Amino acid sequence: MVACFIGFLAGQILALSFDLLGTLVTHYPGGLSALGRASTPPWWSNALGLAGLWFGFAGAIYYAYHEGHLRALPDQWRPRWGDLVYVVLGVACQLAVDVLYAPFHLKSLDRPVHHLFNAAHGPSFVLIALMTTLLAPFFEEWFFRGVIFRAIAEGATGMSTRRAVTLGVLISAVLFGLAHGEPVQFAGLALFGVVLAVLVQRTRRLVPSFVTHASFNAVALVALMAQRAGH
Repeated sequence: MVACFIGFLAGQILALSFDLLGTLVTHYPGGLSALGRASTPPWWSNALGLAGLWFGFAGAIYYAYHEGHLRALPDQWRPRWGDLVYVVLGVACQLAVDVLYAPFHLKSLDRPVHHLFNAAHGPSFVLIALMTTLLAPFFEEWFFRGVIFRAIAEGATGMSTRRAVTLGVLISAVLFGLAHGEPVQFAGLALFGVVLAVLVQRTRRLVPSFVTHASFNAVALVALMAQRAGH
């Protein structure tokens, strides 16, 4: 858990460093401070920020498996044809979150998507799309479910296995929601995090949660593409 905290913090620092490098290379007007205030940051800032964060995640994952003695789940990244059913689950989860938020008539639910994609067009749009629908779920599932959830569920002492698993599900889900830094979306993300952790516990693999996560993100991307096509 300490390694994950350090990895997350290191990822944030790397993301900031990469952004600083980006402003120097592109001669971004106003530098890093202006970039931080931008409502629509350039696509390269989003790409570099994600990459920096994932470097931090990767470091924590490596430490957990090689120094923290966390054993990999058997076939945790081996896909099966049956995993295609989790595409449907991811879509269903996204629709369920939309239904849960509908009574509140919130207008800022799609803010994170627009923040990532508004300045992306053509090849840059494809790059951000691949990063958010494939790479983000890969690193986040390995970090939050493959390390944090399992570290608590399998490493907690002084309690029953059932309570340790429940604690792991809840803590990993809350941290997953908080890590996105979106207060309005927190509840939906935390609930989705519960689903993903339960999937890992039941299947003893990471592919099902990855596929579910990827299709969940893909729904938001498809909705954005449809919105752009309608304008």
